[in-house]
Amino acid sequence: MTPSHLSRASRPAPFVGTWLSLGSPVVAEIAALSGFDWLLFDLEHGAGSEASLLANLQAIRGTPALPIVRVGAPHPDLILHALDWGAAGIMVPHVESAEQAQACLQAMHYAPRGRRGLSRSARTYDYGLRPPDESPPPLLFAQIESLCGIDHADAIASVPGVDVLFVGPADLAHELSTSLIGHAPLYEDCLARVVAAARHAGKPAGILVRDSADLPSLFAQGFTHVALDSDVAILRQCYRHLLHHARGADRPVPAPTR
Repeated sequence: MTPSHLSRASRPAPFVGTWLSLGSPVVAEIAALSGFDWLLFDLEHGAGSEASLLANLQAIRGTPALPIVRVGAPHPDLILHALDWGAAGIMVPHVESAEQAQACLQAMHYAPRGRRGLSRSARTYDYGLRPPDESPPPLLFAQIESLCGIDHADAIASVPGVDVLFVGPADLAHELSTSLIGHAPLYEDCLARVVAAARHAGKPAGILVRDSADLPSLFAQGFTHVALDSDVAILRQCYRHLLHHARGADRPVPAPTR
């Protein structure tokens, strides 16, 4: 983490990251050295645990990649640990109101702005070798992944300290497909509302992208902070591609069960 990470993450040019779900420090190191602007360490659905997070953060130290940690829920202790261990920011899933965003910020910031406990010997301050006041404030990626979140996107974006509105496409698309609302909005309309809310508040909009062919359209819509696929998906796709060429068309590779 560098003192300039806040300005770097706020820049309008494409800010390209990737999703890390395996919990492997080696994979994290390879991704960081490959040149990604930011890395998302997934503690919500990923195989990595809170116990493995420290080693992952250590593995990418000295690289330009910003470490962002997605906590499974906005529990203050999870947020505290991630930030004390060196995360540059926190991604919080299912943010659906300005009040929820405020609660996350309370856990991320010290008094008087918040209620985060201070340890001057935490890793994020080089174990006491660097004073806390030299560090920039942590970033908050607020995930919008429900109809309720879409409806309150403007209010969430307007909260000072929310740095990025980040769409969770899988959950959002699933809710839209199962909605009991008679006239549920279209997925593309929901994306447009998030981008508009972010733009009105002068903040970036982000999204997880599974197919790089979608990037030109998403950039044109106004998304700038994108996460390109995940370590699990990249490995799966490459293994299946290798098997397809090794076995030939007469022995098709079985489709994944999930």
